[in-house]
Amino acid sequence: MRYTAKKIGTLLLTMVLVSVFVFLAFSLLSGDAATRLLGTEATPERLAALREELGLDKPLIVRYADWLAALLRGDMGISYQYRLPVAQLVSERLRPTLTLTAMAFALIVLLSIPIGVVTAKYAGGWLDRVVTVVGQLLMSVPPFFTGILFTYLFGLVLRLFVPGSFPAAEAGGLRFLGYLFFPALAIALPRVAMTVRLLRGCILDEAQKDYVRTSMARGRSRGDILYRHVLKNTLVPLVTFLALTVAELAAGGVIIEQVFSIPGLGRLLISAISNRDAPVVQAVVTLVAFWVVLCNLAGDLLGRRIDPRLRGGEGGDE
Repeated sequence: MRYTAKKIGTLLLTMVLVSVFVFLAFSLLSGDAATRLLGTEATPERLAALREELGLDKPLIVRYADWLAALLRGDMGISYQYRLPVAQLVSERLRPTLTLTAMAFALIVLLSIPIGVVTAKYAGGWLDRVVTVVGQLLMSVPPFFTGILFTYLFGLVLRLFVPGSFPAAEAGGLRFLGYLFFPALAIALPRVAMTVRLLRGCILDEAQKDYVRTSMARGRSRGDILYRHVLKNTLVPLVTFLALTVAELAAGGVIIEQVFSIPGLGRLLISAISNRDAPVVQAVVTLVAFWVVLCNLAGDLLGRRIDPRLRGGEGGDE
């Protein structure tokens, strides 16, 4: 339990540092929000009243402490741009982002694991070489460019969806999921290539170990050893990598949401940055950072749970 407690402590410290950086950086760079909001109507009296309403008349450290205390209570503040609670704006845009992330992750798992196993099993063959070339191509193409190609091909040419016309979740689950499939695929493809390469390398490294050669000498088939033993021993790096992938998907969807006009957290964040809507930017960036750190922690702890060797020498620390 000591190791877990240390990791959770590191998570909390990381989140405090992230919150400090996000709050201070945007507060210092965004300038006077009251002046921007009032524009040409910014008389001294109105400026003073609005600064007091927004809490901008307080010292920076006091404003940070108030913001952090409110955030811990679930109060993300009021959006300067929409004049609505930030928590409401985030909750309204959370479903498309979470669904997009879940679909992209499902595609990564469903595509990369069987392809990685097959390419490792037939390493050096024509299929392995084809997958390697295609993987290099997929890793070199940015997801937003793939998204633009998908929009043109599947949206404008094949008319499988209407670009820019995102259906509400209430309009029908199939339409909602169908629209998200192509942006999810655009995000997933580079990570499929990365996961295939990682899994292939791990399997080939594991296949060179003594226990594999001993099993083969006893007459067991290569396929039986692969599926019964080698794959199990490659779970730790795979799980850790997939946990990092989940963390990256939330951030990777920002541009894709713009390309496909998906009303998720990514579009909300970009709009808030453009309009210097500090409460929204601070809340969304902190939320995404927490997701990234939490996924890293989950991957680390899950890897240690799967492979007892990672806990060796720690006695009762676990």
